[in-house]
Amino acid sequence: MSAQPTAPNTAPDLVNIEIDGKPLRVPKNSMIIQAADAAGIPIPRFCYHKKLPIAANCRMCMVETEINGKAVPKPQPACATPVMEGMKVNTQSARALSGQRNAMEFLLINHPLDCPVCDQGGECELQDVSLGYGRSVSRFTERKRVVADEDIGPLVATEMTRCIHCTRCVRVLGDVAGTYEFGDMDRGDRHVVGTYIGRPLVSELSGNVIDVCPVGALTNKVFRFKARAWELIAHESIGYHDALGSNLWLHARRGEVLRTVPRDNEAINECWLSDRDRYSHEGLYASDRALRPMLRRNGELVEVAWDEAIAFVADGLKKSGGDLSALVAPLVSNEEGFLLAQILRALGSDAIDHRLRTLDFADGAPVAAFEMPVADVEKARVIALIGSNPRHEMPLLAQRIRKAWKAGARVYAINPLDFEFNFELAGKTIATPSALVDAVLRLAKAAYDAGHLPDGELAQVLSGMSADDAARALFKALTEASSKVLILGNSAAQHPQASILRAAARFVAKHTGCAYNEIPSGANDIGLGRAGAQPQGQGKHAAAMLAQPPRHLLVYQAGLQDTSSPAAFDAARSNAQFCVYIGSYACSGVKRTAHAVLPIGLPPETEGSYVNVDGIVQTLKAGARAPGEA
Repeated sequence: MSAQPTAPNTAPDLVNIEIDGKPLRVPKNSMIIQAADAAGIPIPRFCYHKKLPIAANCRMCMVETEINGKAVPKPQPACATPVMEGMKVNTQSARALSGQRNAMEFLLINHPLDCPVCDQGGECELQDVSLGYGRSVSRFTERKRVVADEDIGPLVATEMTRCIHCTRCVRVLGDVAGTYEFGDMDRGDRHVVGTYIGRPLVSELSGNVIDVCPVGALTNKVFRFKARAWELIAHESIGYHDALGSNLWLHARRGEVLRTVPRDNEAINECWLSDRDRYSHEGLYASDRALRPMLRRNGELVEVAWDEAIAFVADGLKKSGGDLSALVAPLVSNEEGFLLAQILRALGSDAIDHRLRTLDFADGAPVAAFEMPVADVEKARVIALIGSNPRHEMPLLAQRIRKAWKAGARVYAINPLDFEFNFELAGKTIATPSALVDAVLRLAKAAYDAGHLPDGELAQVLSGMSADDAARALFKALTEASSKVLILGNSAAQHPQASILRAAARFVAKHTGCAYNEIPSGANDIGLGRAGAQPQGQGKHAAAMLAQPPRHLLVYQAGLQDTSSPAAFDAARSNAQFCVYIGSYACSGVKRTAHAVLPIGLPPETEGSYVNVDGIVQTLKAGARAPGEA
């Protein structure tokens, strides 16, 4: 006779519980607070965060529980108490409310209550929870303690007297960013949170401590004292410093972006934001912004009306006779790239390119979307990095790799430098840039030795190679893993022999059954390729344009930092008979070389669509007004 289930209407991975009289079926091993959140039942908390390890040190989420008809003697922390079959939870009983009220009173004992001068005012969890669950008066009459503030860099402001020791910031920098720059030290009334050695934060994700801090202890130093939360209008937008396309909010007042905060999207950036996406809006208000159209007259650029500037540029482009090239920054939208390509082809030129950092175009490979979506990288069991420093190229991809590593994944790297990762490597090969090709070919040779035959030039190259132990170990790991991904980074994609590196990497990926993910150099490389902003026929690619500069050159938002050779780029625009710059910054190089300058807005000031690494089309909406006449 088979055993009967105790709850016949419940799936094996669910349990039946009751919260405030409401029956629920929730996943096994989940915490009470997670079950309550899913059911929309409010429980106050400070230390708990859905993306962080449980700490259970604020004691704000105390609830009364009953198991098998027997009441648990003391209130339990909802964030650290797992659900059980038949459990009853009461969040509104006298004991639960008393526990929450007492915890709130203890947390406020040393808090300065300086809300009128605190940047967190109006969006402070401590304000909200104390109003809902605290006492109306304080019984504390002793002197409050004061904590000296550390200078932790130019991005995060500290007022540690306000700290309630929830340790969210400690867990963000330790468990999420992997830099372990914060810790909590000492005990009792001497307990402090900080860096201990007084060193500035260096993590590329350091700004996330601002978002998770429930009080005003850690605030945005760049935004400090500029505005109150209720004065700001939130505009949906996306990041444009890498091809992940992190979802974010632009907080603006009267057309000026004052700060940037993350917008939740589990498939892309979860609830995090890289520092460059968070703080780059400051560049919108640089002193060298191009404000008005300018034309060169008598060797000097002078401001003119838009009609005059457009007529001058149109006349110059018409006279190009097809000898016209366009260098396009990879951060512009699909619409801009498409329209620019249409203009050039109408003028008889196919020389337009956004792949400004690429040196090797031999394989003509398009920039493609990831085969393994970003969100699935954290589930991979083996990850191979080739010529990649994801902390620099795509910080939140590095965070996903770290999550995979923490879950037991093995990470391998073949790199030109011994990059500092926020995860440990199961194996690594460090080769100089000139030797990187041989290191990757040895990995391909391991696949070749296993009986997999490549095509074309790669077959000839591999016939004279030999695999080493490191290559064979990586090939074996990739072959045996159930979920695996090979990530080709910028050091490989921008290598002078990128074509052979790409061919070898794709060969290994194909014959190990792993996904092939190539990190784009720019925010919209994939979208611009689809929009036709690169040669479709015999037109020159970017490297050829720089090697043999055209007589007529159109530069669209591109600068020295966007190209593989800043010197060649500067020479090309300096030697052009007619150089038009359409962009947002009138820096010294632009003023020295351009015959015409047409100012336009930056991505936060314009609207358009972008394609991220997963092939998702996202819309960027304007959150600010472009300055001047741009």
